[in-house]
This record gives sequence, C-alpha cells and structure tokens, in this order.
Amino acid sequence: MEQKELFKVAEVQLSYKPHFKAQERPQINSAKQAYDILLSHWDKELINYLEQAKMILLNRNNRVLGIVDLSTGGGGSTVMDSKVIFSVALKATATSLIIAHNHPSGNLKPSNQDITVTQKLVNAAKLLEMDIHDHLIISENGYFSMAEEAMI
Repeated sequence: MEQKELFKVAEVQLSYKPHFKAQERPQINSAKQAYDILLSHWDKELINYLEQAKMILLNRNNRVLGIVDLSTGGGGSTVMDSKVIFSVALKATATSLIIAHNHPSGNLKPSNQDITVTQKLVNAAKLLEMDIHDHLIISENGYFSMAEEAMI
C-alpha cells in the first residue's frame, strides 16, 4: 500500500453537547409521561398523514437526554434502523431508550411487524447493556404501550 493511500481515510468525531443540567431535564416514570413529551414534539400536520418514528434517549435516572427523529415513511410504514438507533444512543451515552411511532389510521393495535422490530431492538439493546423501556404506538388521541401490555 502506498504512503499516499494511507491518508485517504475519513476522520470520525463524536460529540454530544447537552444544554441543560441533568436535574433540569424531565424524568419519565410512565408511558403517559413519555406520550405527553413525544406528542409535544410531534409534527401535528403529519400525525394523521405519514408514519414517523422517534426515540427518547434516557440516562440512568430516566431523565431525558434528547428526542431523536428516526424516520418518516408513507401512510402505512416507516423504518426503525437499529444501526441508526444504537449509534445515536451510544453517542449520547444513553442507558435506556423509549421508541415510538404513530399510526396515521388512529388504530393503536401493534402489527406483527411492530412486535418483531421491538423484540429485535430489545435483544440488540441487551448486547450493548442498554434497555428499551417501551415502544409506544401513538395517535393524536392516545397511545398503546408495549411495556404496559407486558410485550417487552
């Protein structure tokens, strides 16, 4: 390998710059609290039109480190890419996550795909010593919590 080729690599930088002290961040202790925070950050113009996915990053005390827009899909699906989810979570030094997506139809029942992707993410999180606290399916009028229904 030529010396010149050794220098043709990209530099990778990691940064996470919180703007609030940990004790000033909201603490989530229930699915309802998570839903309220998520709904306040959801695009109300799209909630009944396009499926979107978001996640809440949490520290050890369940204080919110941040909310991440994961994807915007079509009327019936969106992507939850585990590589994106965990790369962001690791960068933010999150210890646990709450994932969420909306159903534009308003039907809050999880699909088989919703259940499968949740289990995949729960298993991947364990390998990284993280927890998925919940997967919420939301609409502007309510939510379904997989944790409350003992599906996680």
